[in-house]
Amino acid sequence: MPQDQTQSQPVQIDIISDVMCPWCIVGFRQLEQALGATGAGAYIRWHPFELNPAMPAEGQNLREHITEKYGASPEQSAQNRAHLQSLGADLGIDFHYDDTSRIVNTFAAHQLLDWAQEAGLQHPLKMALFEAHFTQQRDVSQHDVLVDVAVSVGLDGEAARQILSSASYAGDTRARQQFWTERGISGVPAMVFDGKYLLTGAQGAQTYAQMLQKVLAERSEAAQA
Repeated sequence: MPQDQTQSQPVQIDIISDVMCPWCIVGFRQLEQALGATGAGAYIRWHPFELNPAMPAEGQNLREHITEKYGASPEQSAQNRAHLQSLGADLGIDFHYDDTSRIVNTFAAHQLLDWAQEAGLQHPLKMALFEAHFTQQRDVSQHDVLVDVAVSVGLDGEAARQILSSASYAGDTRARQQFWTERGISGVPAMVFDGKYLLTGAQGAQTYAQMLQKVLAERSEAAQA
């Protein structure tokens, strides 16, 4: 394959993520910056991960959850939220937090994302779900909300409702979750570049750019061999 054609081939980036994870959308926006800086193309595929698989249907207050799970004091929790809001503002993310903010169960959302992949609309749905949760503070565990968000990105509402009510994707989604946990993924975001290189956590635009350049350089070397 000619070198220029090798360089133009999109880099496959598999992102293991949960809609409840603010660092997942932060990491993705940093990746976007890296893609812009390097000029690399990307084929992005989102994969399911539940930070709180045992979260009940009614969810939990965010501050209570952070204190219970991580032992953070109210002051530490407030500082962390303020840091996220500042970081988000620089990345075009509008994080809204208040005393009513909640963590909810995301298994239904993951099923809808798996279905949306088949329609070529998984990525816009993921972005819309992040916005619904973090900016609009909507309950993305509720089927009505999920259907509304699906329709907003061009998916068929009745089909989306049927997917959710029947749980027809539940088995596949569980299997895909297990695939990644069996490979050692225990936190998100986790990004796999070109099926070979793993970066965990929101690593920053510079680190992502270096990884993209590494992948492109290896392709160029292989094409010349």
